[in-house]
This record gives sequence, C-alpha cells and structure tokens, in this order.
Amino acid sequence: MIGLFIGRFQPFHNGHLAAIKVMQEECEEVIILVGSSQYCFEAGNPFTIGERIEMITGSLKEAGMWGKCQVLSIPDIQNNALWVAHVNSLVPHYDVVYSNNPLTKRLFKEAGKRVQAIPFHDRKNCDGTKIRKMMLQGEGWKKFVPRKTAELIKRIDGPGRMKEVGNGDKFADKEVPGTCR
Repeated sequence: MIGLFIGRFQPFHNGHLAAIKVMQEECEEVIILVGSSQYCFEAGNPFTIGERIEMITGSLKEAGMWGKCQVLSIPDIQNNALWVAHVNSLVPHYDVVYSNNPLTKRLFKEAGKRVQAIPFHDRKNCDGTKIRKMMLQGEGWKKFVPRKTAELIKRIDGPGRMKEVGNGDKFADKEVPGTCR
C-alpha cells in the first residue's frame, strides 16, 4: 500500500515526523507532498519549497526513515473543486490519503479515494502556527522540531526572516499574491 501525506510543512515538526512513522508501519511507501509550493517569504509561509524539502529529507534521514519515502511538491491552485484532480495529475499512484484536515478529507472522499486519520503527536505544541509564533517570540520552539529542521532554520535565520517579512510595508498590498519574491 502507498500512502499520501499532504502538508505545507511550515516548518516540518515532530508531529509530522511521528505521523510519517505511523504511515510507514502501515505502508510500503509514503509520498510526502509539500503543498503551496509557490508561497514563501510570508509570515505564514516563511520557508521556500527547497528549504521545506531539505527539512523533511534531512529529518527523515537522521531518523532512519528515508528509505520508504519520496518528497514531491505541488503549487496551490486556489480551486478546491479541481484540487484532487490537480494532485492526481502530479503524483504517482497512491492507495490512501492520510489527513486530519476536514476539507482535505472531504475532497478526497468525494473523489473516491480512501482517507485515513493520523494519530496526533503532542498536538498542543506540534502545530506549525504555534511554532512560528514561538520563533517570532524567541521562545523554546526548537524542542518541537527535529534537529535537522532546527539546524536549517538557524542557518537561514528563520526567526529573523519571519520578523522582517511579517512587518510588510506600505506597498505590500500591491504585491502579486502567491509569488515567491
């Protein structure tokens, strides 16, 4: 069985790693699909697609979990009615979609795909929004991400980037949405 796991991974955290471990126990292979690949250098999407892929692959390799995974990316098309067809056009065959996101579950179920929930791991802390907020505040975010993710974030000064891009400027609303500048 081949599983599909879709997320933005902004950043890749311990909850994601734990979920992939569960998927690997049930699947021969796990396709990790990094969504919204065109978004970066934004408050809610601070990391580039390359950085997110590096976080994921480095963390999986360090955990000894790389052999049964492949990491792909997909841009967001801003049309939920067409999204599953978009996914299916860009990824290899899969048997089950792993998700706890209500919209993702509904869209794939309506498209006739098998969907399975993922057990949450430390849901209170392993949440991308909360981790990004902790990064901005300089609090103890590192304990909620794998070591390779923390190393990458430190190397690129992720918290500094988030502070700078989160402030915007008077022309920010004139930018083209969904582009990586």
